[in-house]
Amino acid sequence: MLRRLALMTLAPLAFAGTASATGIGPLPPLPLLSSPDVLTVVVEKSGHAEADGTFRLECGGTPGGSHPAAENACKRLEQFAVAGSDPFAPVPAGQSCTQQYGGPATAHVTGDWQGRRIDARFSRANGCEISRWENLRPVLPRV
Repeated sequence: MLRRLALMTLAPLAFAGTASATGIGPLPPLPLLSSPDVLTVVVEKSGHAEADGTFRLECGGTPGGSHPAAENACKRLEQFAVAGSDPFAPVPAGQSCTQQYGGPATAHVTGDWQGRRIDARFSRANGCEISRWENLRPVLPRV
């Protein structure tokens, strides 16, 4: 039993010594992997054919995906992250909102952002919803 314990203790040292003996030196620590932010943005009834559709937005590293304003959209999301605010939060219950109508446009944003799952819906049904939409531009299009 003691011999087995000694071999288990020395095994990692023997492996490390082998790496050094081959001239490659000790292996560096593995980087911490963080998954990139990936969102799917579905826009409907905006009144602009180029704004309607399903777009993929990839942030974290080089902005990408099919989103028409990926770089600026990722910059905007980074601003929210730095400020510690949640652009996907719904309008608080009981909040007074102006009764203005901003049109029939809707958006549904799903995916992962800042390590959490996102499933947010946007409309332009009243002043609060219009403000949420405008605050998230250019992730959501100008309508």
